[in-house]
Amino acid sequence: MNSSKHGDSGSGRISRRSALAAGSALAVQPWVRASDVPAPTKPTSVIYIFLSGGLGQQDSFDMKPEAPRDIRGDFSPIATQTPGLQICEHMPMLAARSQHWSVVRSLTHPYNEHSQGHMVMLSGRTPMPIGFNPSQPKPTDHPAIASILGALLPEKDGLPPSIVLPEKLIHRTGRVIPGQFGGVMGNHRDPWFLAASRFNATTYGAWPEYEFHHARGGEKTDIHFRTPGLTLPKGLSGAHFEERLSLLRQFESEGKPLKELQELASFGRYRDKAMSMLGDGRLSKLFDIHKTDESIQQRYGKNSFGWSLLLARRLVGAGVRYVQVNLGNNETWDTHGNAFPNLKNYLMPPMDRGVSALLDDLAETGELDSTLIVMAGEFGRTPKVFGLPAHYKLPGRDHWGAVQSVMLAGNGFGGGRIIGSTDKQGGHPATEKKTPEQLAATMYETLGFARNTHWYDLQDRPMQLFNADPIS
Repeated sequence: MNSSKHGDSGSGRISRRSALAAGSALAVQPWVRASDVPAPTKPTSVIYIFLSGGLGQQDSFDMKPEAPRDIRGDFSPIATQTPGLQICEHMPMLAARSQHWSVVRSLTHPYNEHSQGHMVMLSGRTPMPIGFNPSQPKPTDHPAIASILGALLPEKDGLPPSIVLPEKLIHRTGRVIPGQFGGVMGNHRDPWFLAASRFNATTYGAWPEYEFHHARGGEKTDIHFRTPGLTLPKGLSGAHFEERLSLLRQFESEGKPLKELQELASFGRYRDKAMSMLGDGRLSKLFDIHKTDESIQQRYGKNSFGWSLLLARRLVGAGVRYVQVNLGNNETWDTHGNAFPNLKNYLMPPMDRGVSALLDDLAETGELDSTLIVMAGEFGRTPKVFGLPAHYKLPGRDHWGAVQSVMLAGNGFGGGRIIGSTDKQGGHPATEKKTPEQLAATMYETLGFARNTHWYDLQDRPMQLFNADPIS
């Protein structure tokens, strides 16, 4: 590393980046050029619904009813509102709203392993980063789309521009799945994770209504969906709170060397934002979805899927530009076995209801025109149904990066369009092959970024935002 450029030794000059870090351990400024920040003619937003575990394309948006039984599976197709477009019988609400969404049936990448798939689909970059470790995030990883947008987009009314909810994606073993974090941008660029639940290693799905175990079926735990409590402790006034915060900052920064200040930056960024949001009655009401009218909660579903999508809808309405909604803890959609009863009984009903309610609400207010909804997983599932009798009573499908179906809604993707196609088994793209880079570019274009936009890593090196053309 060149000390005259990046350090505080050698020539004695302090770089712009070092000066910013030294200036405040609590609020690191985004290392972007002013010309890189978009100024769209109208505010636009993206909601990225991520089905961790991988939804089978043949069991959802790309059914193969003419294929042999061990390819087509147990489900039958139903007609949608769009002539010629059929989807799974267990998504009737989405079928009735096909005028609002399109499907890409030909998105592909080369990975069949969960962590690699998450890295690709959450970063929008197909090549694995140098030194990639599927068991833990590393500082050499590609940054998540949520991290890049958190740095490039401006805040509005005290809210972060990019939020991930309702939880980090963590395997039941405690392994934190890579691909969700700041990577080469630094951990101070980790996304804002709005944690609405504690870690749950025992069950899966849209708790509490649709909680299940892949092998045992329906289950119940004491896990609850909770939203942030943004109120000051009783008896603590706003003025007293600011005095305490100012004193805390002095103690933390007094005499700290530059390296320690930089290490404090990540924690300080989150803490500073939380402090600024405390006591704001508007934000407290925004996050408290349990006080939402009962009929609205019922429309979305009173479960983690429905509440998460309802909260995402409220956040974009309040000005948050990018919301990633993780529908399912612990790779919930990983249907190796008992796939068809689990999809039918526990997974598709709450997803179908929640996403349909989201479409209805945005369409009714006209916000669907300025909001792009993306629904995808880390990969699809194998064309062939197989069994693992030692673990499951009934068969399922394995991991399959070669192709998956992606739903796109709003911001020009209405009207039941079918983009791309697969072969007779639903195993590989046949026409219009699409990539994760194109999917990410579609989100960036929706948000108003110019094609020459860059983000910057910890070494202050410019990185191209667009790595492909958007999906037309």
